[in-house]
Amino acid sequence: MSEAARKDFHTKAEEKLTPDSSKSTLDKTKESLTGAADKTAREAEPDSNKTTAQSLGDKVSRTKDNEVHGSTGESVGDKVKGALGMGKH
Repeated sequence: MSEAARKDFHTKAEEKLTPDSSKSTLDKTKESLTGAADKTAREAEPDSNKTTAQSLGDKVSRTKDNEVHGSTGESVGDKVKGALGMGKH
């Protein structure tokens, strides 16, 4: 697994609990970039290759993302394949 790109649960919790008003623009930008990298790494590795805790955490994160942003139910990989014309027909 690409652990270098992953945020640990402690870091994610700390970022959520710290009010945006007390964060600098640099901190907000860093959180946004590392959050995007974490989501990419989350989808790059199958849950079956992750620890139980990491797999469970990723499933919770996906559910939250789907509720907040909506979802087609497709993985990032499925969306890329579809965009390249290699998806299900």
